[in-house]
Amino acid sequence: MPKILIDPDSRSLDHRFAIIKTKRTDRARYPEGCVTIVAEETAARAGADPGKGLHPALVYGPSSSSEGQRLFYLVRWLT
Repeated sequence: MPKILIDPDSRSLDHRFAIIKTKRTDRARYPEGCVTIVAEETAARAGADPGKGLHPALVYGPSSSSEGQRLFYLVRWLT
C-alpha cells in the first residue's frame, strides 16, 4: 500500500467505511463510482459479497486526481 498523505485541516477528505465494487483487490486507489460510503464498519461488512465483487474497506478521500476524477485511497480491507 502506498503511503497516504493526510491533510488534518481538510474538511472534505476523511477516513470512511465503504463497500468497493471491484474484481481486483490489489489497487491502491479506486474511482468514486466504485465506492459506496457507509456509516459504520458493521454496515461495510454486512454489505460484502465477494461473489459479486463487493468488498468492505476503510478508505480515505475523496481526492481529485490529475485526470479530474474523484478517487478514494484504500487504507485497508476489512477482512
